[in-house]
Amino acid sequence: MSALTVDPAPGPGQGQEWDDLVRIREETDAPEGCKVEIIEGIVTVSPPPSKDHNTTAELLQRRLYSVIPEEWGIYQTLGVSVPARAGLYIPDLVVVPRAVATGPGNNVPAEEALLVVEITSQHNANHDRIGKVRGYAKAAVPLFLLLDPWHSGRPTATLYGEPEDGTYRQLATVEYGDKLTLPEPFGLHLDTGIFPVS
Repeated sequence: MSALTVDPAPGPGQGQEWDDLVRIREETDAPEGCKVEIIEGIVTVSPPPSKDHNTTAELLQRRLYSVIPEEWGIYQTLGVSVPARAGLYIPDLVVVPRAVATGPGNNVPAEEALLVVEITSQHNANHDRIGKVRGYAKAAVPLFLLLDPWHSGRPTATLYGEPEDGTYRQLATVEYGDKLTLPEPFGLHLDTGIFPVS
């Protein structure tokens, strides 16, 4: 992963500085399949995810489709904008009403998301564990699921929710192999033992 640092001005995510960050992100010439994101005011480039990473996303996506209404969609490459945290993320999965994800552009405001999912990679796990948790909480995304196969040698799944004043409450943490429940409006009992361990 590489990073391009841009000095954030006071009031991250607002005005010309935010526009400049977004422009730099859009003009970054990254190899095909790489993610180019803005995380806490830094443009980052991540390599394409591993096969296990993609399999985890696919297995979860398949289960989510069984519980969401027809008018919602699950997206893997949709940008989620969090300008209040100088962030423009590309979560591994994001659930939003399809009407929000339709139309011009390649990102949606984070506050429109119903659920975001990040699956850590070995070399940039802290972005998901720290920076993105703060960003999604600041945007008041109702549920954030962090799937962390690289957590201290013990793969874990952590569900965050009930955002208040830019902070999440940790609703549950389980080791892979245990069950985790996504509350309504999902009502999904997820067996984390289905996910591959890198």
